Amino acid sequence: MIKKEYGLDVILIDKFKGYENDNYFIKTDKDKFVLKLYSDLTLKLILKAENEFLLFLQKQDKKNYYPKPILFKKGGYVKQVSHNGKPILIRMLSYLEGDFIAECKVNENIISSLGSFLAKFNLLTRNWKNSEIKARDWEWKIESVELIRNRANYISDPFRRNRVIYFIQQYRENILPVYNDLRKSIIHNDANQWNVLVEKDKIAGLIDFGDISYSNLVNEVGIAMTYIAYDKEDVLYWSGILLESYNKILPLKKEEVESLYYIIALRLCMSVSNSAYTKLNQPNNDYISEGNENVWNMLDKWILLGPIQVINYFLKVTGFALKKQDKEKKYIDKRQKYLSKILSLSYKAPLVMEQSAFQYMYDVYGNTFLDAYNNIPHVGHSHPIVVEAGKKQMAKLNTNTRYLYSKINEYAEHLLSYFPSKLNKIFFVNSGSEASDLAIQMAKAHNANDQIIVMEEGYHGHTQTGIEISDYKFNDSKGIGQPKHITKLPLLKNNTSQIIDSEIEKIKKYFISTGLSPSAFISEIILGCAGQVPLSKDYLKKIYSTIRSFGGVCIADEVQTGFGRIGSHFWAFESYDVIPDMVIIGKPMGNGHPIAALVTTEEVAESFEQGVEFFSSFGGNPVSCSIGKAVLEVIEQEELMKRAFDVGNYYLKQLMELKSQFNSIHEVRGSGLFLGVELVNTDYKPNSNLASLIKNQLRESNILIGTDGKHNNVLKTKPPLCFSKENVDEVIQRIEEAINKFN
Repeated sequence: MIKKEYGLDVILIDKFKGYENDNYFIKTDKDKFVLKLYSDLTLKLILKAENEFLLFLQKQDKKNYYPKPILFKKGGYVKQVSHNGKPILIRMLSYLEGDFIAECKVNENIISSLGSFLAKFNLLTRNWKNSEIKARDWEWKIESVELIRNRANYISDPFRRNRVIYFIQQYRENILPVYNDLRKSIIHNDANQWNVLVEKDKIAGLIDFGDISYSNLVNEVGIAMTYIAYDKEDVLYWSGILLESYNKILPLKKEEVESLYYIIALRLCMSVSNSAYTKLNQPNNDYISEGNENVWNMLDKWILLGPIQVINYFLKVTGFALKKQDKEKKYIDKRQKYLSKILSLSYKAPLVMEQSAFQYMYDVYGNTFLDAYNNIPHVGHSHPIVVEAGKKQMAKLNTNTRYLYSKINEYAEHLLSYFPSKLNKIFFVNSGSEASDLAIQMAKAHNANDQIIVMEEGYHGHTQTGIEISDYKFNDSKGIGQPKHITKLPLLKNNTSQIIDSEIEKIKKYFISTGLSPSAFISEIILGCAGQVPLSKDYLKKIYSTIRSFGGVCIADEVQTGFGRIGSHFWAFESYDVIPDMVIIGKPMGNGHPIAALVTTEEVAESFEQGVEFFSSFGGNPVSCSIGKAVLEVIEQEELMKRAFDVGNYYLKQLMELKSQFNSIHEVRGSGLFLGVELVNTDYKPNSNLASLIKNQLRESNILIGTDGKHNNVLKTKPPLCFSKENVDEVIQRIEEAINKFN
């Protein structure tokens, strides 16, 4: 075929690896070429346009930096022929000598040379026009966001897939609004390490123009930065060298520099999404998956670094002034001007947060914080599936339960499938406090009793009823004191059968002697504000049995421990082999969106139905239900309960190893990703000073944890369930350093 079409006598043919079309190295006795074969006949006009572009470059630049199209014997540069009985398109290009960047030991000179080369290339081609290229919209054009979003669905690992969807979402939010402000040009669009040639630390050529695109000019440097940095440890340093050298030749606008974080992220997402899609059709093509682990590693680093830090770095490199941020004190002063001082702030040096993603939070100054504390963003901060569900429903319908709509039924059915069949009625509200309040109302309606039994150091909300049933609140030095209708059970630290039986007998004697009957017993299974203290299984079972024997109902507060957080079970009460009469859920239910619920039995619900109408303006609205259902789906898809179990057990083991090293750690307790570390001094008294020091020391190391307990001497860690073992190692290292510093 080569002899017939080009009149060349071939002495060597060797096939290159390729993504879609077939490429061959051709050697004659006089020269070297690249033969390209295409099975997609619809590419003919695009290939003609590519040849025109290469011919334009030949006229503009005589240094042989670019491949030259080779004429057929009968003229023309692209032709349809028959090959192995099938019609194909063929073309031939000159072969350029040099080493690929991928084959070199990359240094600053090579990267700087690439930045300068691409800038000169873009200056050379900025005024070249072609209608076919301008109209082209396909999977390697960064602006083809919807196509990439669809292809992301082919990524088999849901944990990774959702990170790709997050970055696609971020591109939409941050780049599409400023798209018209970004300069446009026809660009090479794929200056990766296998398309750039090097000789003596200088760029010697640019090949493979198959992806040329009419696109944002800044995409050219963004794509090159992606491939230069994605296999490096310090991605900012290496990408910054390329950006700086490019900008010296072709200065970028500030909005173009600010877009690079999202452009680089989307290019990485395109790579893995297109690979996943193409792999279905070419399962034996190893070339398709090459470099993917580097892509995933850089996406992880991009989340770790965060947009503010990266954008600030790129702005500095290109000589732009950074936006001046107010100091923390100014934020505090303004806050206190409008808000009450009763709202507390975490840490001696409070944080000014701006953005977040998964297990990380970013402050306005560009610092990234590992969130080992906040359990409300249960499946991860700004999780794209949750965000997408809320936005989609918000644009469609949001109303209240006096109207019929499918979302509330779908969500209720899905959520109740996680409960024992006895717990089959659900009341949607907006917060755990509201759910606690409702639970007490329903208990009183069910048995017409007033006495409520609570647990020492328990917490159930900030409403008046919530405060009355929360020892953590009413027993505070500034609290209202224990109300007369409240009976408090001790949080037993020594859970022997004899002590438990003694406490149970006291309860029985109290109700028999007074003639009173309990309306309800309410408690968390693992008490969070007490410092992650699990109740004894025997104790809880006997309390439930006793309360029910006097006609009361048992309420489990799962606001903090529910939705798979403890790892072994979806609800903490399941691990105790008890079934409550009511379950309060909230906090993680909406991943930060205000939604909560009370789940109960048909019997209790029917008693409540005899009273006045119950109505919550926002409880169970379609937006909240869509978000709640999305949270459940993410937990299922990403197997986050299993992750809480695996990472939680690893976390527990590492904390226990710390305990063996330091006498100041009295106890490590909890389950899954709901853990507490109790600290004491040398005479085993609560050491709140050490707890405060560790919390604030970790804050200085950009790690968020909390403290709690009656004496504020318990470190609390209850991170988003996407937390990793590597994250655990970082927390452990910093706690160890802080204790050593204290000692």
